[in-house]
Amino acid sequence: MLIATLKREIDQIAKDKGIDSGDIIGALEEAMVQAARKRHGLDKEIEARYSEELGEIELFEFMEVVEVVTDRKSQIAHSVALTEYDPEAEIGDEIGVKMDTTGFGRILAQAAKQVIIQRLRDAERDHTYDEYSDRQGEVVNGIVRRFEKGSLIVDLGRTEAILPPKEQVPREGYRPGDRIRAYVLEVNRMSKGPQIVLSRTATELLTKLFEQEVPEMYEKIVTIEAAAREPGGRSKIAVSSRDSDVDPVGACVGMKGSRVQSVVQELRGERIDIVPWNEDPARYVYSALSPAQVSKVIIDEDTRSMDVIVPDDQLSLAIGRRGQNVRLAVQLTGWKIDIKSESKMKEVAQWLSRAISEVEGCGDPEAELLLQQGVMSLEDLSQCSVELLASFPGIDEEGAEKIKVRAGELVGVKIEEEEQQRLEAEAAAEAAAAAATEAAAAAAAEAEVAAAAEAEVAAAEQAVAAPDETPEETESDSSSEGAGEHAEINSTDGAAE
Repeated sequence: MLIATLKREIDQIAKDKGIDSGDIIGALEEAMVQAARKRHGLDKEIEARYSEELGEIELFEFMEVVEVVTDRKSQIAHSVALTEYDPEAEIGDEIGVKMDTTGFGRILAQAAKQVIIQRLRDAERDHTYDEYSDRQGEVVNGIVRRFEKGSLIVDLGRTEAILPPKEQVPREGYRPGDRIRAYVLEVNRMSKGPQIVLSRTATELLTKLFEQEVPEMYEKIVTIEAAAREPGGRSKIAVSSRDSDVDPVGACVGMKGSRVQSVVQELRGERIDIVPWNEDPARYVYSALSPAQVSKVIIDEDTRSMDVIVPDDQLSLAIGRRGQNVRLAVQLTGWKIDIKSESKMKEVAQWLSRAISEVEGCGDPEAELLLQQGVMSLEDLSQCSVELLASFPGIDEEGAEKIKVRAGELVGVKIEEEEQQRLEAEAAAEAAAAAATEAAAAAAAEAEVAAAAEAEVAAAEQAVAAPDETPEETESDSSSEGAGEHAEINSTDGAAE
């Protein structure tokens, strides 16, 4: 049925569709088996084999070796099997007998075509899934084709991908035909084919774009240690270098900012801060809050938090618009950051000096030392370890224990005072609410009395006006009656005459 050109056709389809030739051969073999069963019976055991030498698909039907043939469709004589097929054949064995496919005609060809088409589709889907599952986590180029329920459908060449609304940057706009670069977020196997999900908001898109623009990253000299991003607004990356002669920040910025500008343009104007990474958390936070200048950092290792002190004129810059700069710094460093101005810290220091002066053995020098350790309240002081307090000049372990106990007592007093103030405030609020309720009730009663008085006055006025109107009505009625009688008399007189 299929001549020597079959191999060439298989190779051509494999090249055009990007499918392994073995999958195509498997589809052809399956198609031939199904077509043969339709022609010769579904109960037949048939096998197909591709012969590369002959360039065709061979069909074999299995027949039972018997001494005496009673069913020519399923049996073969032992003598025939020995001489024509297998010299070692025994009775009861099954022998594959090559079938004649020359008479299959168009029915076989049509059936084979349907199976081949379906198998090719399945193979193409599997190939696409395998290809893009391997590319998950990469940046791909595509062309926007259409919009479906808010999602962008992107043509990647051999297949299409989807850019869901949540993975789109709100201020970016696209039209059909626009070129787009996006990050392959995930690849899902679906019944209709693989679903390739893209993203323009992923932080990984930022890092991958830098890896494509900076040769030193490809060579593993410069590394992006951390990245933080608010898509469409601002981003920060922290970079390090294995080579002391290579400035990681300069490598990312490029000559006259050429490299970073390429990334900025691809991200449609998103601002990018590039800072040096540092193992020292304090120095790292100094850089992460760039472009703001930092005066001092107080670290709490236990809670992974920092109090960052900045000059007063740098406070708004350190916090950023709507807190953006400090949010990105928190994401970048993984530390909780509390920013305070220098003037605010002076107020805290003065308050702390006054507060801990009530503790025997503590004065301004101790307050300054405690402040440097992040102690900013009596509560913090009560939670300090005896070892820390005893490390201060002039304080031994016994004194440290007394300081800790006294601080705890003062905290208790403070809590009681605050609780008393809270109760008094609640009582005052309840009293004010009760007074307001009574005032409202009194006002309502006065309004009712006033309304009743107005009603009585209106009724009296109506009673006074009623007698004046009655005589006029009576006189008018009498005149009408008199006129009627006079008319009747005249009418009678006229009739008599």
